[in-house]
Amino acid sequence: MVRFNVLEGKSYPLGSTPDAEGVNFAIYSAHAERVELCLFDESGSQEIEHYEITESDNNIWHIYLQGAKVGQVYGYRVYGPYKPEEGFRFNPYKLLLDPYAKQLVGKLIWHKAIFGYDIDSAEKDLSFSTLDSAPYVPKSVVIDESFDWQGDIHPQHSMEETVIYETHMRGYTKLHPQVPDAERGRFAGFGNDAVLNHLENLGITAVEFLPIHAFLGNRHKKGYIKDNYWGYESFSFFAPEQHYLVHGDIKEFKQLVKKMHGRGIEVLLDVVYNHTGEGNEQGPTLCYRGIDNSSYYMLNPDNKRYYYDSTGCGASFNLQNRHVLKLVMDSLRYWVDKMHVDGFRFDLAPTLCRIDRNFTQKSGFLYAATQDETLSKAKLIAEPWDVGYGGYQVGAFPEGWAEWNDKYRDVVRRFWKGDHYQTAELASRLAGSSDIFNYYNRNIWSSINFVTAHDGFNLHDLVSYNSKHNQSNGENNRDGTDSNWSWNSGAEGETENKQIIENRYCRMRAMLATLFLSFGTPMLVAGDEFAQPQFGNNNPYCQDNVITWIAWEALSSKNFALMEFVKKLIKLRKECPIFKRKHFFTGKVLKENIKDITWYNEHGQEMTTEDWQDGNRRALSYTIYAENKFYTCILNANFYDMEWKLPSIGGRKVWNLLVDSSAKFENEKKIMAGSVLNIPAWGVLLFEVKN
Repeated sequence: MVRFNVLEGKSYPLGSTPDAEGVNFAIYSAHAERVELCLFDESGSQEIEHYEITESDNNIWHIYLQGAKVGQVYGYRVYGPYKPEEGFRFNPYKLLLDPYAKQLVGKLIWHKAIFGYDIDSAEKDLSFSTLDSAPYVPKSVVIDESFDWQGDIHPQHSMEETVIYETHMRGYTKLHPQVPDAERGRFAGFGNDAVLNHLENLGITAVEFLPIHAFLGNRHKKGYIKDNYWGYESFSFFAPEQHYLVHGDIKEFKQLVKKMHGRGIEVLLDVVYNHTGEGNEQGPTLCYRGIDNSSYYMLNPDNKRYYYDSTGCGASFNLQNRHVLKLVMDSLRYWVDKMHVDGFRFDLAPTLCRIDRNFTQKSGFLYAATQDETLSKAKLIAEPWDVGYGGYQVGAFPEGWAEWNDKYRDVVRRFWKGDHYQTAELASRLAGSSDIFNYYNRNIWSSINFVTAHDGFNLHDLVSYNSKHNQSNGENNRDGTDSNWSWNSGAEGETENKQIIENRYCRMRAMLATLFLSFGTPMLVAGDEFAQPQFGNNNPYCQDNVITWIAWEALSSKNFALMEFVKKLIKLRKECPIFKRKHFFTGKVLKENIKDITWYNEHGQEMTTEDWQDGNRRALSYTIYAENKFYTCILNANFYDMEWKLPSIGGRKVWNLLVDSSAKFENEKKIMAGSVLNIPAWGVLLFEVKN
């Protein structure tokens, strides 16, 4: 056994930093009384040595081990008071991850030793556990961060040309026939040429991965029927999830990013800084809780035994603490600088922006993110709601941020479902939702438009089910939202009725056309382009199986036809000049008494107040002028065909048909101005005419 020569080391940078002579270790804890660095063998199964850290500068504990090398496995034991009523939960029997660890080894095994308290005690979390957790928890690894990035270029697509594709790393390739078995469900598998060919051919410019930070999936937790599959239980903000690595080397993620950039595809990460996998006071002690519970988490000011929770997941991460805020900012910069990620979607973003439990634009996080030079190059997208007081903050984020727009999702679903009084609001959503986002001089791309997301029905199920069917989640169908705004088209679930199937495809095409012919940034969910079913489950967070895996070999001719339609829509959106605009519509007259956007009724006349207030109206159209061309889009959500007169603009005589979701007019590419068309039920048409 080699005992390394111990030097004082430095308080910066945090984490483990190797050099030619050894490794520096630094960790933040404001209330610790003693800290030990524990070294393990290569597998992490055997503790081989430990060192007391005697140096602490400004609450940063640091030590330098001369002779230590890259590949060294380690963890921490932190000593201090165990007084839950005062917010302190130190327990040196619990081996802790380095919050700045870039790579992990070993899996989490759900054993009573991973809890800081005796789970068999009647006192629960007020009791104290003396079981050693080291055999049951992952360990941190010292790594060499070098990588050959030569030739890698960030695509840097502007938001107005961005098309986001949300997907799950594992589920996307788990059943892909052209991906080798060992690589399925992993970074290497996603980088397979067959996978990237599909995305590139589809026209995707950015892939948004569900969480890939190390999380508590595959947790072998007694009493739990399913594992957390989505990954919204991060317990490390630097290390990627081990199960997505074939050989345990984080360079596999870097190789994926480089390949995707080579195809012109950006990499966006769904990040979960609002809470961790440690949960509430009854959760395990794996990292932050044992290092300094009262610093890393927001505690209930009336009883510090408990946590303040605006996430619904147990405990809010405390970004009001400047060291915790630094951790988050360092993590973001690391993924941009060292991993070449292009942007982030922030889960439950208002939690990150709270001061004294209230959301505010003056939060340290928003100030830090806005002024940061590294993040100025990245796309920043907020999920602008959480479950805390005043948690719904759609439209409240500052300039430079984009936001998920659930109002867009709901009205598009309700409009194509046939609900009353949806047309007026739909017009606002089609035009970029200026009523929500046109503040602080923000751009029209601030709205992330989506009809479906990982959470809720996917597109196939949206037209195939009236109600959720989550029985397989093991919660008696109580989980998941009941506000789906779905319609099964005449039969619940799968059917062989050809008319119902055709109706479903009509409405799917109509909603896809709506998405890509709207202003704002479109987000498509993986599998929606070919009607991937999810069997009525609108909350498949725990379904690591065929419910969520993309069934590549099950695609039919109808699926491929739908995919070709999506491909056409994306191509048209990229080429059409009206979607290059950055600013919101104002109603200003631009040319020949034509406004920047004009809304027409079925008579070819501008919509009146009476038209907008008609609750039975289920159809409308807009006309836009850009780069010497006029464009008209017609949307008919009625259950029946509808006569519609094309507007006559100046002396223009012929409208060219660009999109027809019904395929009814495929052989009629040129249609005379003033013509009365029979617009199909659930149909979307787009025309252009040159000036």
